[in-house]
This record gives sequence, structure tokens and C-alpha cells, in this order.
Amino acid sequence: MTETKIEEQHDSEPYQGHLEGVARRDALGVLAFAAIVILGGLTTLALLASWPQWVLAICTFLLAIIALVLAYSHTVRRPDHLRARESDRISRTANEALTYMGEGLTAENAQAVCEVVLASSPSTVAVAITDDQQVLGFAGRGADHHTPGRPIVTRATRTALERNETVVLTSKVAIGCRDPRCPLRAAIVVPLKVGARAIGTLKYYYLRETQLTETELVAAEGLARLLSTQLVIHELENQAALATQLELKALQAQINPHFLFNTINTISAYVRTDAETARHLLRQFAAFYRRTLEHADQPITLGLEITFLKQYFELEKARFGDQVDLILDIDQAALDLPMPSFMLQPLVENAIGHGMHDDGRSLQVKVSVVESDQDSDTWLITVTDNGVGMDADFTSRVFERTSSTGLGVALRNVTDRLRGFYGSESELHIESAPGKGTKVSFSVKKLLN
Repeated sequence: MTETKIEEQHDSEPYQGHLEGVARRDALGVLAFAAIVILGGLTTLALLASWPQWVLAICTFLLAIIALVLAYSHTVRRPDHLRARESDRISRTANEALTYMGEGLTAENAQAVCEVVLASSPSTVAVAITDDQQVLGFAGRGADHHTPGRPIVTRATRTALERNETVVLTSKVAIGCRDPRCPLRAAIVVPLKVGARAIGTLKYYYLRETQLTETELVAAEGLARLLSTQLVIHELENQAALATQLELKALQAQINPHFLFNTINTISAYVRTDAETARHLLRQFAAFYRRTLEHADQPITLGLEITFLKQYFELEKARFGDQVDLILDIDQAALDLPMPSFMLQPLVENAIGHGMHDDGRSLQVKVSVVESDQDSDTWLITVTDNGVGMDADFTSRVFERTSSTGLGVALRNVTDRLRGFYGSESELHIESAPGKGTKVSFSVKKLLN
């Protein structure tokens, strides 16, 4: 990633912390080796030439000091050890921060991430997160005047967003804070990206330029990449959810006109023979359809779906009279189960439209929602009729895309919406036999409740 260093409002060379650190370590190594050779020689001479004891003591003491420094350097400060410690720190910080950023770049999530990062970064005295317009979160020194909700005013943050690259700041002037009490003197500003677009920044602040090391830079950029990845995942999940919602609306639109056509025909028939009943049914239909439209953009509950179903069946009862009957067996604990609207109505409509007896016998349609016998964590939802039924060959072909019957179109519609809303585990099952009626069922986990 490209870095830009800003000092006294001027652009300069890229950050060179790594090379400077290597040079310092090499120089210290040469000096330590030279000191050991000199002190070792003096100690040998002191022993051979019987020099005063204090000379021997000083040489031995200095050799011990150098040995301790070298031991510390090779155990605590050696590069591989530092990298391991920093990797572990960044990993632990990222794991905690990602739990918040997975819900998107909001003020609440940004503030939580700032506090997590600040608590795990010893050298960092303040952390901020912005979107492309304002400060979303700030934690640490300077929080009294670096308050969330303020618009972005610093040139450095704008530069990071516009250039889509890391900016390193090495003075208070470069940071751009106008408060004379502000203690912040150095900073790293890393863009947060979705694709090739910078949608915000992650900012680390320090009290001194010397605290702004290569390790801090790597930590900031590494966490920013992880947060950016999480934001991309969140964006993809939102798009997938939107696509599913649009698909459900499209499928919903396929069912409503069919029901509308049948209902208008029923009311039209009563207009000629019973105007009072026609007016009552028209009011029922208007109330039913208004509620359906009000809930078209969001899931409803099973309880509300049952209410819609009763209103629908009143219209069908007006059409067929005693030829149809509806039986409900609903576990009250399942009434809060979420579902798309018009999941049960098409199944009941199919039972009436395709199960009626030719000899005028009454058709009973039973809607049941009970706990599954096989899985106590699952609701079993069934629509059963005692109608004419279907043979095995017809049942096997009813879900095929080539099937153009009203029964096939409606069942495929319900199946697609069932999978889109509850997931691939939910499947529509049909059991039927000629003269034995039809049973349509599907299962839903109680965890959705």
C-alpha cells in the first residue's frame, strides 16, 4: 500500500521506519562487538599484568552489562519475536473489532471499534473512524474536542480518502487540530475500502513522532484491511438480502392477480342476486387487500397470516356455500412465527380449486401448525383436504417448470418464496392419491420464532 507522509502541510518522502530500524540495529551490533573485543582485551591484560583490582572489576562489570543488553535484544526485541507478538495483538484486536464492523459502518459500531483498538494498542493514545463525510467514532486523548458527528475538516483525512492511500502525519500542524490544548502530535490515517472506493478512514494518534513506528503502521494498515473486508461482506449481504426481497415481491405479485380475479368474480355474481351481501364482501375484500398491501414490504406473523386466511375463506364461502369448510388446528405458541404474506392462502385456494368433488360432496380443508414428531425444534405446517386427489405421475410433475397448470404455478411460487425466506432446508412436500385427498406440508425451525 502507498503511504504519504505529511509534515508542516507539505508532502514528503514515503515512510522509511523499516530501513532506519535496520540501520540502527546493525550499528548497535557493530558497536557491541567492538566493545566486547576491547573490554575482553583489557580484562586479559589486567589478569596477566596484575593490574589493580578495580580495573578488573570495571571491565568485568561492563562486559556483564553488554551481555545483558545483547541477551535482551535477542530474546525480547529480536524482530521475529516482535513480529509474533504484534501478529498476536493484531489478531486479537481484529477478532473483537470485526464483531462490530460486521454490522456496517455506523456511528455506534465505529465508536465500539475505536474503544477496542485503543485498549489493545499501548503506544496509541487515540483512535478515530470516519466515513467519507464525518467523524463516526473517537476514543482516547483529545476526546473533549475531537467529538463524533463533526464533519471532516482536516486535509490529511481528505487526502487519504481522495488518493485512497495511507497518510502519515508527524506534527500537530499536519494533524490540523485548531485546539491549542490538543496533545496529539503524530498520526496514521488509513482508508477503509469497499472495492476500489474509499468509504472511510481508520486513524491512530500519538503523543510523539517517535511512537509512530513501522510496527504501528503495519498494525493500522492490517486492521484497516480486515475491517474493509468485513465491510465488503456486509455490503454483499445487504445486496443479497435486497435481491431476495425483490424476488419475494416479484413472486408475491404472481399470486395476487389470480386471487383478485376470483374474488371479483364472486362479488360480481352477488351484485346481481344479493346487493347487501355484495357490499359486505366488497368491504371485506377491501380490508383484506389493504392489509396485504400494508405488509407487502416486510414479513408478517403466522397469526396475521391466519387472520388473512379467514378473511379469504369468507369470500370463498360466499362463492361455494356449504360445499367448502375450513378447519384450523394452530398451536398458539407458533403464532409469532415470521413468514411472507400469502404462504397459506395459495395452498388453500389450490385445495378448493382442484379438490372439489363432482358429486357435490363437501370439501374439508384443514390447516394445521403443530410441533413436528421428528424434531421438537420444528413447526410442521400442513394444508390437507379430502378432495379428489392426484395420481403419483401428476404429483411428480407438478413442480416442473414446464408445468403450466394453475396448481403447478402456485406451488412453485410458494416453494420459491419458502426457500427464499427460510432457506434451502425448507421444502414443500405433497402427498396425494386419487379419491384420498391431498396433503401439502413444509417445516420451519422454531428459532425463527
